[in-house]
Amino acid sequence: MTTPPKILVRGSGDVASAVAHRLFRAGYAVLMHESPQPSATRRKMAFCDAVFDGSAWLEGVEGRRIDDLPDLLAALDAHQFIPLTVAGFEWILKEVSPAVLVDARMRKHSQPETQLGLAPLTLGLGPGFVAAQTVDLVIETECGPDLGRVIQTGAAAALKGEPVSMAGHARDRYIYAPLEGIFRTSLQIADPVRQGQVVAHIGDQPLLAPLDGILRGLTRDGVPVALKTKVVEVDPRGEAAQVSGIAARPAKIAQGVLTALQTYLPNKG
Repeated sequence: MTTPPKILVRGSGDVASAVAHRLFRAGYAVLMHESPQPSATRRKMAFCDAVFDGSAWLEGVEGRRIDDLPDLLAALDAHQFIPLTVAGFEWILKEVSPAVLVDARMRKHSQPETQLGLAPLTLGLGPGFVAAQTVDLVIETECGPDLGRVIQTGAAAALKGEPVSMAGHARDRYIYAPLEGIFRTSLQIADPVRQGQVVAHIGDQPLLAPLDGILRGLTRDGVPVALKTKVVEVDPRGEAAQVSGIAARPAKIAQGVLTALQTYLPNKG
């Protein structure tokens, strides 16, 4: 029996989780790497809560935190769930020696480091990556006809414009941290909120719901956040709101990653 290639996915937000889920379902041995206190907001659409709770489920697949190397390698071989680790990235890279590295952290406002050569095949998702320069391949993440396209030369579309509009609301659906500090909230994802309601605090600063709707994104209580970090997202669509599962955009990006692996991985190494 052929051992499936090991794939290391950086990040555990909704896009990274959709990628890990798709590749796991396709039979790859998938490992996710995350920081010890991720500030991801769409936690019911992701595996990131496994960092805090030890386990999280997404559309029938479990993500389980494992930081011990023998247990982690055993989990990759068993293929019963997706292991997620917060162990040192360089150490994990060396010990696991993945065939593919996928940077799905979606850090839109920071320039990603060059990762070309860290694995036989490296992929970068979204703005800041340049195919054949910083990674082998880039996956387009901007909504539109090119969403999920595999880019062999050149860069993904630069970050621009407003977020996707929902019921006529775009950037105004979000709350960004007005200062650095510890994010505190007693609410949960899927809770209804009213415009002006106190949703959370950072220090003594209250954060008010920007509009009526359902909490789609909410950073985990107790997590430290940096200035301008996205910490709250309100979905104004009422009963049509999607707060859990894999959304259409992450699914399309994940399919692009799978296509890249199926096309280019046999030719590497």
